[in-house]
Amino acid sequence: MDCKETEKKIPSFLQDELDGSRLEEFIAHVENCAECKEELSIQFLVAEGLEQLEKGNNFNLQKALTWKLEDADDKIRVNRALRRILFVLE
Repeated sequence: MDCKETEKKIPSFLQDELDGSRLEEFIAHVENCAECKEELSIQFLVAEGLEQLEKGNNFNLQKALTWKLEDADDKIRVNRALRRILFVLE
C-alpha cells in the first residue's frame, strides 16, 4: 500500500470500516511511514476532538489514538489466528 492509498483509507479506518488484509496493510504502512502516521493523527485529532468537545468530555486524544491502533493490532492477530485455524481444518 502506498501513501496515497493509505491517506484515502484513513476515514475508513477511523470509522472501523477496514478489516482483514486491508486493515493489516493499512496498519503496516502507517507504522512504517512517518508522514502517513502524522496524517492519521491529524485526521483523528480533528474528528475525535470535535466529537468530544460537542459532548463536553475531558479527553486525551493521543492516548485515544494509541488505543485505536492497539485495537487494530488485536483485530489483525485474531484474523491471522482464524486464518490459520481454517487452513488446518481444510
